[in-house]
Amino acid sequence: MTLTMYPLFEDVQLQQVFPDGKTFVDCLPKCELQTINAAYLSQKDQAGFDLKEFVLLYFELPVPHSTHYSSDTSKTVEENIEALWPVLTRNPDKEAGSLIPLPYPYIVPGGRFGEIYYWDSYFTMLGLKASGKNEMLENMVKNFSYLVDTLGYIPNGNRQYFIGRSQPPFYSLMVRLLAGIKGNIILTDYLPQLEKEYNFWMKGTDELTDSKPSAQHVVRMKNGDIMNRYWDNNDTARPESYREDVELAHQSEQEPGNIFRHLRAGAESGWDFSCRWFKNENEFSSIHTTAIIPVDLNCLLFHLEQLLSDTYSIKEEHEKAIHFRKTAEKRKKAIQHFCWNPDAGFYFDYDFITDQQKSCYSLAGTTPLFLKIATQQQADAVAAIIKEKFLQAGGLISTLTTTGQQWDAPNGWAPLHWMTITGLEYYGHTALAKEIAERWIKLNTAVFERTGKLMEKYNVVDTHLEAGGGEYEGQDGFGWTNGVLLALVKKYGSFF
Repeated sequence: MTLTMYPLFEDVQLQQVFPDGKTFVDCLPKCELQTINAAYLSQKDQAGFDLKEFVLLYFELPVPHSTHYSSDTSKTVEENIEALWPVLTRNPDKEAGSLIPLPYPYIVPGGRFGEIYYWDSYFTMLGLKASGKNEMLENMVKNFSYLVDTLGYIPNGNRQYFIGRSQPPFYSLMVRLLAGIKGNIILTDYLPQLEKEYNFWMKGTDELTDSKPSAQHVVRMKNGDIMNRYWDNNDTARPESYREDVELAHQSEQEPGNIFRHLRAGAESGWDFSCRWFKNENEFSSIHTTAIIPVDLNCLLFHLEQLLSDTYSIKEEHEKAIHFRKTAEKRKKAIQHFCWNPDAGFYFDYDFITDQQKSCYSLAGTTPLFLKIATQQQADAVAAIIKEKFLQAGGLISTLTTTGQQWDAPNGWAPLHWMTITGLEYYGHTALAKEIAERWIKLNTAVFERTGKLMEKYNVVDTHLEAGGGEYEGQDGFGWTNGVLLALVKKYGSFF
């Protein structure tokens, strides 16, 4: 049994013994959970019982390794990132508490995040490549391959409480990145895992009918196209955000199981949370993630289908290569049909329940450029919107709406900058790409010089303020910021 099965768990989380709900689920029990539970049940109603004292007696609290690190602001930000790699490195694990052990060394984001995260890791790998740390990059790919083989998919992170959901499927981009270092022949080494990854996201396709248009991650659109959504197998409050989820469910008109599933699917998206997922963009309790066809998710699966086709071509398995090439082309047409808005000149998510395009402008709309799905004319229109609506003093806002959620304005995030900058470069918008890169590099550098920290996210509107919003305090470390910053500095140079 896991910690979440015991009454102690709910009491600790709802009474907010720790400010951050993730703290308790990452604690290490000092003895068997059954023993701790028996002690709790026998003591909790006694006069003078102190819940926090009890927890500290029976559990060892997690200590972020990065708290022991102090930056040297007399050195460049690049030098400090190089010094951070060992701090953020974790060696092969033994099973402990909620951690899912991994066989190879890996890089964690930092701060409260002492485990590997799926989509974060691709952007961290960009920095590893820029640092020449190709062995660690390959170890990261091997760890994700291990998770695919062990669990059948890559979970949100290597914690037991993440079982049931994944994250944006960047595995194919990781393998492609490694192939760029070692040669395309290595693609065949990872073909079994690429297939398993694809099967996970497409599971349930055979069940779809007119009367049952959705199952797990797959959706049959009204014209017969198969597209994907975010989904979690569970419909309970997330253990690491238990109190927040329960409180939101009390505010919502939705059934608790429904809103919990939408919250979990939002966590799978990586955009946890944003008005992208809300029916009413200013109302968190209106979240309806599983009703949405996300443009970025479907672009990433297009890339996976392309890579499967390319890999089967290398193996000279031509029928399979043709199958996946046709599947990728079908998905590309579906993305253009459902997500492109010619009047707005931008890509949007799609609500398949109401059969209508969503109206939220978000940087997810640049993913078709990043993965070369857009036409030149479409890319030109997207570039104009990026320059007019998204570009701020410190880079790009994630959405145009300020909601108090961390993936909305005024915040900017490293992965979205990398995808947007790269996508603009592919379509010849090099001046705009460079302008965005320069503003982001300058902001990252200025905050580092001011605080000695590289942050998870940044306020790109008022560059003198820290980013905010969301379920936890701003975190420093920070894996994907380090990775993207190093890769951009290598491409565009430093700006001090």
